[in-house]
Amino acid sequence: MPTEFPSARAGLEGALQPDAFPMPEKPKDPDLDAADRISGLDALELGPKKDKGAFGRRAWSATWPKLLAIAIVIGIWQLVYLSEWRPAYVFPAPLDVFTELGELVTEPKFWDGVRLTMTRAITGFALAVAIGTLIGAAVSRFTPLRAAIGSLITGLQTMPSIMWFPLAILLFQLGEEAILFVVVIGAAPSVANGLISGIDYVPRTWLRVGQVMGMKGLAKYRHLILPASLPSFVSGLKQGWAFSWRSLMAGELLVIVPGTVSIGVRMQTARDLNDAVSVLAYIIVVLVIGILVDQFFNTADRALRKRWGLTGS
Repeated sequence: MPTEFPSARAGLEGALQPDAFPMPEKPKDPDLDAADRISGLDALELGPKKDKGAFGRRAWSATWPKLLAIAIVIGIWQLVYLSEWRPAYVFPAPLDVFTELGELVTEPKFWDGVRLTMTRAITGFALAVAIGTLIGAAVSRFTPLRAAIGSLITGLQTMPSIMWFPLAILLFQLGEEAILFVVVIGAAPSVANGLISGIDYVPRTWLRVGQVMGMKGLAKYRHLILPASLPSFVSGLKQGWAFSWRSLMAGELLVIVPGTVSIGVRMQTARDLNDAVSVLAYIIVVLVIGILVDQFFNTADRALRKRWGLTGS
């Protein structure tokens, strides 16, 4: 049956189409808008994703140099022992030390000491990261503040942490606070300098592009400056961990908190008993923990550099 009013029907059908009356778009959050605009630049700067390859081959290529280094060190150690440079009770053989180490790791008290030491290390390092990040961001943002305390931060970074322990003991007595004080003051300057250096080396072109895109204030720091400074910041974190770990080991040897048995306390007890085997075993424990944490930072750094296209493989 022919339509009596074709023009009216066409008008109704057009009105029922979903795109006939488009809904007005909601105003976009300026912070999210800045993130969308910068994502295009990220796509240009970031390195291409590569196939991971065979896991076994990659694991072996990363492991065999470390195994070779360990074998060389143990070989030199054995040769020095055989040369009788020092008596066996002062400089024991590698086999004796690793036998003692194997017995230690089966004792629950040993792991209690490791747990206490790592709790102190993580707590002190976390406080140092928080304080160092705030100081670094403030110094990099305000020129008068940098002129006032920029050199002081570097001076604190180069100062031996052992020099702080007399003051820490006077302030906090023989307590946990004394150890944490030295750990924080030893690591925070490295974290702050890492962030300051990263922000200083953000390419000026990036800053001008961000300004053209309308990135200001917090959005500029969140989406441009802080991501661009991340590689240097990670290096600062790694260096800060090294300072905090050394400060902690010195603190556990000097500040023995009553009622606590940490790695440092056990090492000091072994030294008092002239037990060279146990002393060397605990030195290996401290070395292994340091290497494992360093590998964590190296993995994060490699992933970051690969993500930003800064590696050739």
